Amino acid sequence: MENIQRKENEDSSHSENSDAEVTNGKGLSAYELERLENIRQNQAFLSSLKLFQASKDLKQSSARRQPSKRGLTRKPAVVKEVVPSRRSLRLQNKQAEVLTLPPEPRETEVVKQTKKPPGPLPMEPVNMAEGSELPPQFLQLCSEVSSRERGVELDLKEYCSLLKKMRISEDQVAKVVKERIFSAAFHPASTSLLMAAGDKYGKVGIWSVGGDWGDDGVLLFEPHTRPVGCLAFSKAHPAQLLSLSYDGSLRCMDVEKGAFDDVYGIEDGLKTFDFLSHDCATLVVGDWYGNVAIVDRRTPGTSHESLHSLDPKVVRCVSVHPLQQQYVAVAESREVSIYDARCLKKTRSQPVSQLQGHSLSISSCYFSPCTGNRVVTSCMDNYIRIYDTSAMMTEAPLLTSIRHDMRTGRWLSKLSAVWDPKQEDCLLVGSMSRPRRVQVFHESGRLLHIFKDNEHLSTVLSVTAFHPTRNAILGGNASGRLHVFSD
Repeated sequence: MENIQRKENEDSSHSENSDAEVTNGKGLSAYELERLENIRQNQAFLSSLKLFQASKDLKQSSARRQPSKRGLTRKPAVVKEVVPSRRSLRLQNKQAEVLTLPPEPRETEVVKQTKKPPGPLPMEPVNMAEGSELPPQFLQLCSEVSSRERGVELDLKEYCSLLKKMRISEDQVAKVVKERIFSAAFHPASTSLLMAAGDKYGKVGIWSVGGDWGDDGVLLFEPHTRPVGCLAFSKAHPAQLLSLSYDGSLRCMDVEKGAFDDVYGIEDGLKTFDFLSHDCATLVVGDWYGNVAIVDRRTPGTSHESLHSLDPKVVRCVSVHPLQQQYVAVAESREVSIYDARCLKKTRSQPVSQLQGHSLSISSCYFSPCTGNRVVTSCMDNYIRIYDTSAMMTEAPLLTSIRHDMRTGRWLSKLSAVWDPKQEDCLLVGSMSRPRRVQVFHESGRLLHIFKDNEHLSTVLSVTAFHPTRNAILGGNASGRLHVFSD
């Protein structure tokens, strides 16, 4: 009896506790209420952090932006005709045709890319109707001589303030050539931004920002068949654009003649050139075989005046001193040598000065534009180096080494640091960093400015250049687009 009484008391106590856990008439226990309160507090905490809004903003910013539609456009793909499906002859109870194998070829034929025929090529834009004449406004703009003279150099504070005023907009991005850009240059005209770009398959595009001819101001020509490694407008004759190609041809686009004239040619392998005289009539040309040629455009024919073997591998870049034009800087395999053009021999020429310290191949070398007292080199060992060439010493002193990622890979053109023609001690170079950018450095190694724009710049600009008279820069990418920052 005593055990039975104890059991009844326990059951009664358990029933009272169960009734106590039911509250508010909703049938929720204290545990459930505590759980709901924890959920409410957690949601309030997450809302205060605004994580959902941040996630939404991140998705919008990381969404792939559509490239600019200005300039050249791709032709729509041809729709293939739908043919009836093939049916087995066996299922149709038909006799199969007996086929015999073709004879094996005796020799494997190597398909070589043909060069353009020698002689002048007409300036016929391939992106306009056949037989179209060049727009008169284009001819006038190309013949324009810059009305601005190079002024006094600015101090760094004033120079940086000008850089900060330069912006990019939608109409300052355009597809100028069809493939990867290998070279680009500004025309010296100051009334309008006119520039040229050369691509992987020998095409040269001319673009005027705001132009109303061609495709949004773009005219496309095809003077070569392989990469256009070097472009330069003649300072003495602005209506002339010289273009050099790996196919072994160096041509001059003369807008007044309406033709691409032959200047110099070899079988293949031209790499770089620079003007050896103020009238731009004499050139120094480097090739993939380690040779440097002196070419005089006034001489009839397309041969060189003299040929000099300098490096057993390759000449990657040549640059002529702006004042003492007998001095030529040559980027060889892993060093830069400065030669006196008057003393060059057919072989084993002795350099006047050498710029040493590079551990990998050199992409480019350039004399500073006003005095030639500096040479900047870009090397695949991830350094931009600046040397003192104010006195032609046997070994030029190294002034500055700037750490910079130069590993672009095989699908992008190599990065090269270039001087600002208006400012002796400042240079421009593309970057592999994200967000995508173009950087301006002082010769001391100080980073002066970063050009970037999340809306209009989302690719690596390997090829860069300053405008010779205006506050503007250009950058070319692997899809054939030019981006322009200007004030």
